Amino acid sequence: MVKRKKKGEAGAATWFLSRNQVLKKLQLSLPDFRRLCILKGIYPHEPKNKKKINHGSTAHKTYYYVKDIQFLAHEPLLEKFRDFRAFIRRVKRALNKGEEVKAHQMYDNKPVYTLDCIVKERYPTFVDAIRDLDDALTMIFLFATLPQYHRLQAHVVHNCRRLNVEFMNYIAVSRSLRKTFLSIKGIYYQAEIEGQTVTWIVPHHFKQTIPSSVDLRVMLTFIEFYASLLAFINFKLYNSMNLKYPPQIAGLTPLPDADVLSQIPDPEIKISEEGESHAELLAALSQSLATVLRDEDVEAPDQDIPVDLNVEEDEMGARTRQEEEKLNTFKTLFEGLRFFLSREVPREALTFSIRSFGGEVSWESSEGPGSTYAESDEKITHHVVDRPSQKHRYLSRSYIQPQWVFDCINQRHLLPLDEYLPGSTLPPHLSPFVQEQEGDYVPPEQEALRQQEEEEEEEEVEEEEEEESKNIVYENENEVDDKNVDEPPDEPPAKKSKLSKVSVPVGTVCVGGIPAEEEEEETLNEQQAEEKRLAIMTMTKKKKKLYDMIMKSRKKKAKEVGALKRKRQSYDEARKLNESAVV
Repeated sequence: MVKRKKKGEAGAATWFLSRNQVLKKLQLSLPDFRRLCILKGIYPHEPKNKKKINHGSTAHKTYYYVKDIQFLAHEPLLEKFRDFRAFIRRVKRALNKGEEVKAHQMYDNKPVYTLDCIVKERYPTFVDAIRDLDDALTMIFLFATLPQYHRLQAHVVHNCRRLNVEFMNYIAVSRSLRKTFLSIKGIYYQAEIEGQTVTWIVPHHFKQTIPSSVDLRVMLTFIEFYASLLAFINFKLYNSMNLKYPPQIAGLTPLPDADVLSQIPDPEIKISEEGESHAELLAALSQSLATVLRDEDVEAPDQDIPVDLNVEEDEMGARTRQEEEKLNTFKTLFEGLRFFLSREVPREALTFSIRSFGGEVSWESSEGPGSTYAESDEKITHHVVDRPSQKHRYLSRSYIQPQWVFDCINQRHLLPLDEYLPGSTLPPHLSPFVQEQEGDYVPPEQEALRQQEEEEEEEEVEEEEEEESKNIVYENENEVDDKNVDEPPDEPPAKKSKLSKVSVPVGTVCVGGIPAEEEEEETLNEQQAEEKRLAIMTMTKKKKKLYDMIMKSRKKKAKEVGALKRKRQSYDEARKLNESAVV
């Protein structure tokens, strides 16, 4: 006789474990379990049928997969957590007995663990780590601006600041930046690293306050893992560019030997004539980094791709080559330009953006470390100010507002300076991350930029067609020269052109002055409308409901677009009235 299975012994009921069951099985406290799940990348899952899992009850519980918990049960970090819990008990016992010296000695020998194996386990390849870098960068840049207090220790903030400075220096040296956008939340950046697109946000440099509702312990666990991940990524990226890691300033006294990942350069070591420290010069982002010279680099030939002139390039190859040329010119957008920043502009954002495209940046030495030339330098081409008027002006340079730099990067070419002069009303700062779809509202400035790009593309296509036609004519002339003289001459081209002008296409009929083609189009449109109406009538209830929802969303979208257009129209009219009143 077959033994009958009871409820909860097979099927979906055996796939999940509640959080309390997991804590009993692993013998961990709830904070340690949360910490372990964050480090290992394990998250709770919602079962499709809670009654089957929870023996008929629908009470809210947090469930985890059994296979994930079995995976956690063999984690070496579990032993470290248990050792640390026992260490805390021993320290408390010593303090209760009044043995403070013994307690301090215990603190010197507390259990320590590293996350190297976990980083390698979660990201088997370097591309996987780059692909998951967005959240890590955003979190680290946020913690680098937070204040230090009893819940957030100073070494965490300093470590985050060191890591983001190293990352920004790499982006500037490799010229990997692609897009920027200034928003209320902060400054959005997008870079291309190892063929992967990485987007992160940097908060504005204002005073940050941590709300009491935020569980900082959970965020600190994420920071612990993200810091280890970014340290490995920085080390790999610097080695790929033959740069020294930890980064060092080129041409200055080298730092003492230190461990590659854990040792931070001592900020008290003064290495410049002005008494600026190594960390301050790195954070300025205006200095060039020291490189590692290898034998392979000296003997390596040029990496130019050989071109076989006998083999014709296909369209795809020509297109990729053209895109590479455009990208190379885009990387040198500010090359040859020298910028000087006034004290009221965001120095770090502008320095990072300008240096990422080959420009040179400086500021007054009294404003901060890292300035490379003075304001009186005659080679300065652009002076960035954010005030309505400038008392002392140099005639050899152009005065612009900071938005010009970011708009040039987003448009991928140098824009005219007329709309960005000090005191003038700036044009709208359009987001490069927005991709308008059919029916979306498109600002007039975006439409003008699109038309300009289309005209440039048409001009390029026309030039290519002219070159191709010239080549074809040249080949035809060579063929005619090679022909035999006894062949009869062809019809003169003048007669051909006359005949082509007189010829009328077959089948065109005009009825009442209206071409028959227009009548055919009208009948075709009517026929399509009738077919659409019949198709809607023959729909099932389910499809008809879905179709009505789609049409409702489209109408709502069209209504919002119309409201935005009316708002823009009223704004333009008010602006014209103000300008006329001023005049």
